[in-house]
Amino acid sequence: MNAIKKGQLGQMLGEKMGVTKKQGVEWVDAFVEIVTNTLRKGDKVNITGFGIFKVSDRKAREGRNPRTGETIHIAASKKPRFTAGKLLKEAIK
Repeated sequence: MNAIKKGQLGQMLGEKMGVTKKQGVEWVDAFVEIVTNTLRKGDKVNITGFGIFKVSDRKAREGRNPRTGETIHIAASKKPRFTAGKLLKEAIK
């Protein structure tokens, strides 16, 4: 399994849209910035057919230190989540 890096994604986007690799990378950066800022405000980003970016709240809980077996408190936190949309799920079957 290979991973596409940001520069490669920018180049592919640039080729698809008829612009330079630099502009493609700028678009990728802008997309990431917009999604990040939207999630930071507590809102969702819904791209129909592709999926939903959202923030999930994780409750505080008790855990164990695997080294010592000692019980530890894990604080509540927020985690970014992505839920794939129907078209994306169907495309990768």
